[in-house]
This record gives sequence, C-alpha cells and structure tokens, in this order.
Amino acid sequence: MPSDMYFEDFKPGMKFKGNIGRTVTDADNIWFTLMTNNNNQIHFNADYAQKNFPGEPFKGRMVVNGFLTLATVAGILVERTSTHGFMLGLTNVKFVNPVFAGDTIYAECEVTATRKSESRKGNGIVSIRTWGHNQRGEKLVEFDRDFMVREREAVWQSGSK
Repeated sequence: MPSDMYFEDFKPGMKFKGNIGRTVTDADNIWFTLMTNNNNQIHFNADYAQKNFPGEPFKGRMVVNGFLTLATVAGILVERTSTHGFMLGLTNVKFVNPVFAGDTIYAECEVTATRKSESRKGNGIVSIRTWGHNQRGEKLVEFDRDFMVREREAVWQSGSK
C-alpha cells in the first residue's frame, strides 16, 4: 500500500519497516554489475570467486554488488517514505556484511530530522537513517538519506521560491 505521508506527517524519531523483502538472484547481480560497467569479477565470474575467495565469508561465492544492495534497501522504503517526493542525497554509507545470491534483503529506517525547504515553497526535506538486513537479521548496509517531499496541499512549481 502506498504511503500517505506528506512533509507535515514526518516527525523525528518515527520508525518505518519496508512492507516487502527482496531475494537477490545471481541474474540480478550479474545484470546490475554489467549494466553499471563494474568489471570486478567477484560479482560475475563464479570461477574467479571460487579460485580467489575460497575463505570466509565468501566461501568461493560471487558477492552481490554493493550498489545493488544499497539501491534495493532504499527502494524497499520508498513506498513508506518518499512516494510524494524524490531523493536528494545519500551520506555515511557503510557496508557491514556481504550479500550473496539467495539472500533476502529487508529495510528499516528512522526519521532523524525534518525542515522546510528554503528554495521550494510547499516542500520539506526529510532525513532518515536507513539500514538493511538479511533473512538472518544480519545488518548488511546502513546510510543516511535525504529526500524532498511535498506538503499535502502543495503542487510542484517550476523555478524557485
């Protein structure tokens, strides 16, 4: 179900969990990695991964591209946070544990700050601390995300102020 959250609904301390999880496949990882021109073979060459990364935590497995993990976590939370807005930026990204094909990614966040936009009347900026974890509850990634979201009665206008 889409979010009915507008700028005035967000308050620091509010917490959200994504409504879905997403199981990542080898095909997801390989396509994403090659589409983004990442040539690190640990993401798309099983033979390379087996020969060069046989120990823990890899065990010879290809690692899911970190940017795919990041995008998946952010995407899972869109319906709870920013359906009436758009992303402004990400900061403080930390990859905590690797993701492998077959892992299911879940996402959560907490609102850390809100403020009215100085340049866009009828809009505000919401800051959230975001984290993703797998089916075993192991944290995978954490980051801060800022997005602009409109107020309930606002309509986007061209130009500023």
